[in-house]
Amino acid sequence: MKYTSTRGGESDVDFAGVLFAGFASDGGLFMPQDIPRLDKDTLLKWSIFSYPDLVKEVCSIFIPSELIPRQDLNGTSGDTGSSAIESVRGVRNIDIVVLLPHDRCTQIQERQMTTVIEDNVHVFSAEGTSDDLDEVIKKLFADTEFVRRHNLMSLNSVNWARIMVQIAHFFYAYYQCVPAVETDDPLPVVEVVVPTGGAGNITAGCIAQRMCLPIQLVAGVNNNDIIHRTIQHGDFSLSDTVLSTLASAMDIQEPYNMERVFWLVTDSDSSLVKKLMEEFQKNKTCKLPDKLHAKIAEVLISYSVSDEDIIQTMKRCWVDNRYLLCPHSAVAVFYHYMMSDRHQNRPRCCLAPASAAKFQNAVLRADLTPQIPPEIKALETMETRFTLLKREDNWELILRDKIEDIFLQRNV
Repeated sequence: MKYTSTRGGESDVDFAGVLFAGFASDGGLFMPQDIPRLDKDTLLKWSIFSYPDLVKEVCSIFIPSELIPRQDLNGTSGDTGSSAIESVRGVRNIDIVVLLPHDRCTQIQERQMTTVIEDNVHVFSAEGTSDDLDEVIKKLFADTEFVRRHNLMSLNSVNWARIMVQIAHFFYAYYQCVPAVETDDPLPVVEVVVPTGGAGNITAGCIAQRMCLPIQLVAGVNNNDIIHRTIQHGDFSLSDTVLSTLASAMDIQEPYNMERVFWLVTDSDSSLVKKLMEEFQKNKTCKLPDKLHAKIAEVLISYSVSDEDIIQTMKRCWVDNRYLLCPHSAVAVFYHYMMSDRHQNRPRCCLAPASAAKFQNAVLRADLTPQIPPEIKALETMETRFTLLKREDNWELILRDKIEDIFLQRNV
């Protein structure tokens, strides 16, 4: 399996090269050059697999066994910052630099990152949005010599490996909704509803579709609705500001993974993708060609919800099921209730990306009682350590200096 940039500037890159990279050198994102299509027999065989086994099956398609043996493919995916920290805290010869938007996560989410005080963990809290942080990351990774010198890699969904693992979510979700299919029967279509911010998870769903998994993807967004406007009207343009909502991880106006979606639905038309993304980067607005817009509308359904919709959904789910939804999960379940009220009942799965325990304020606003595990409660009294990046600071310079300092310390 070889990989290519969505903008065509790099191709025939192996998995190791993609894994230890962020953006491609031309500013694009890496994708597999060929996405395999699974036959019905394979889809039926996979239906009895556990979630870890599905992850292995998916990953083994995209990772050569000589690089990572099949039996070693035992990792999964979670909150990027805290899960990445947990995987490397205290590990020799690896340092992790974590960027988070100051006061735009919940206190618990922040403390999961800022209470880790191992020497190889470096947390920066920036007075800005996730989009602002992405701009700095793009600038750092555009300096290929700097990236090479310091062996930098990205662990968010810029990195293909994160998207790859998430593909398995859709196969697992499908088989939970369709537990038994007779060999001679056609495979039924399942709606999978995805709370969508940066569009990494929905990209994984689009790839699962390409692999012939019979799913209809539904993208749910909050008041930061650029993806909804793109799907509905072909309007890929920024709003005036990034709004703070209860579904804070989805407070994104520049969903960089939509570039991967464009590449997929145009059948790998890297020249068109390059033109669109350069126009968007220059003008912060882009009207999709009619043909591209029509293809996206075929692949994705979308809708937008308000904070009040989130609150009412959390209340309703608790009354109906005694289940506490996190606000992001409520974005997905809102769609399910909306369709059920219209008597449009069909196999449907709502992806739930986080625990309500991390979003106590949202739970309280829904007049519900937070359920806080002891390990989360303990975060409230733990020591914190992070560096504040003020809005007027030169974030890129500060991060470069920090990375250079880590490099020098490692090579004393």
